[in-house]
Amino acid sequence: MLLLGVVVTLQGVLASVIYSLIGLVVFVAGFYVIRLILPFDVHKEIEVDQNTALGIVIGSFILGLAIIIAAAISG
Repeated sequence: MLLLGVVVTLQGVLASVIYSLIGLVVFVAGFYVIRLILPFDVHKEIEVDQNTALGIVIGSFILGLAIIIAAAISG
């Protein structure tokens, strides 16, 4: 099937969905682990106490984990 100039196959779509689900599971597990490791409540520190430094650290963690997952999926 040709869609917007790109050949789309059922196998390719299925592989994309599976890799996306696996990536989301790894991402959620990684975020859960970082919340367990930190000795304080992340939600309270970021939203209530307005801790900008922690927000930057968590954002960096999210970007790093996303880059690792994307590299693992693309091979």
